[in-house]
Amino acid sequence: MNSSSSDSQPIETQVLDGLALANEIRAELGESVAKLVAEGHRAPCLAVILVGDDPASRSYIKGKQRACARIGMDSVEHMLPASTSQDELLELIAKLNADDAVDGILVQLPLPASISPAVVAEAVDPAKDADALHPTTSGRLLAGTADLISCTPLGIMAVLDHYEIPLEGANAVVI
Repeated sequence: MNSSSSDSQPIETQVLDGLALANEIRAELGESVAKLVAEGHRAPCLAVILVGDDPASRSYIKGKQRACARIGMDSVEHMLPASTSQDELLELIAKLNADDAVDGILVQLPLPASISPAVVAEAVDPAKDADALHPTTSGRLLAGTADLISCTPLGIMAVLDHYEIPLEGANAVVI
């Protein structure tokens, strides 16, 4: 038996150029950062924490650092050994929470087995939670009142909005 039916409609495909849109957004963000700095403000700063030496995580962090540099933002990396204790990590997060020069904090996952991702997520100030992992941030996201939205879903939504892709009734596959 043939799995395709003669009465089925062909699936319409559309190529979505996320890179072109990302470049447009980067240019707009770069202009916003330059204007902020020209008005006498400091550039926004993202603090990234990596515990351990996962190659994929290291690559992801380098990408974040390049993205920040492209738009004129500052970034600071905290590369910690896998032997870092949960208390040591929480102490660093508390310092970054209190640092007025840091606007966003991203704790790269996965963490070593000895560190609870839930405890770490809860330690990040919701106002600086770049990955939207804090329970308060997640709740605000669900309620539609979030100030910060995790970059990957926000990017996907920006692409869908840009290409006017209707979401109601749609099925999504994430690979």
